[in-house]
Amino acid sequence: MESLIAAVRQQEDAARFLAWPGDFDLDRGDHVEEVHLASGAPLEGLAGDGAGGTYFFCGEGGEERPILYADSEGGAALVAIGLSELVRLLLVVPWWRDCQAFRDEESRELEAEYLEDMPDLVARRERAAVALGLSLPGREEVLARLREVASRSGEDFVLVSTPDGTPYEPLFAP
Repeated sequence: MESLIAAVRQQEDAARFLAWPGDFDLDRGDHVEEVHLASGAPLEGLAGDGAGGTYFFCGEGGEERPILYADSEGGAALVAIGLSELVRLLLVVPWWRDCQAFRDEESRELEAEYLEDMPDLVARRERAAVALGLSLPGREEVLARLREVASRSGEDFVLVSTPDGTPYEPLFAP
């Protein structure tokens, strides 16, 4: 089976949607500062966003590894278990960082704002999903899964600034 990373790189519709509105760029895997996981598990930069945030694979393995997102302001959260889950999140709810309450109503309001600027959002999302061979869950399911994954606590996914030893703050309030 082809890797999803390779598929994203090869599928222009998917890569374009993930770049915007997904704000996910596979060519930006370097974080703004040196970081590590408190658990000592390996951390691998995967992609970044336009504001200096970074998506990291956590632990050993391939694309099925947990994915941590860290912003450039010292906040971090586990956002997906595996790349396919992350890509579904970015396709269905690319505004996930602004869904602090993980509510469908909140997401619908944000989607309406995006649709004002990007009327073809839904069609572009569908083309990207088809190009990657992914079925898309509903918005509520995606938000519930994000809440479940982001609420996982423990040392395994605590991101630490290596120079000063300061842990990143949770992106979402418990």
